[in-house]
Amino acid sequence: MQLNLEHPDHEFLLRGADGTVAVVNERRLTASFILAPDRLIEGWAASDPRALGAPDMEPLLALKPEVILLGTGATQVFPPAAAMAACLGRGVGLEVMNNAAAARTFNVLASEGRRVVAGFILEPGI
Repeated sequence: MQLNLEHPDHEFLLRGADGTVAVVNERRLTASFILAPDRLIEGWAASDPRALGAPDMEPLLALKPEVILLGTGATQVFPPAAAMAACLGRGVGLEVMNNAAAARTFNVLASEGRRVVAGFILEPGI
């Protein structure tokens, strides 16, 4: 059997994420962030998915995605209607899931060449 090492054609690979930490390429992140296949934006102000509003979604929408993945920490938590409406009102799909599922989904969509943007909410470690 021949094995080949594949290199993704996108700059950032999300190696994993949970409720408090994520690893992008070889970098360990412990604060909320936004990720696109070609961009990493650290220091996203979001800290509670239950308190997200339309302004919180603007940095993700500014990257012109076709779909936004919202990682809400260790568990899936749906944001308020205003945050969801900000995306849907612009014709951008919004998928809400826990961080581990969002990480897996991001990598699949990015490898397919999709215009995906993910926002990950990380809780401070104990």
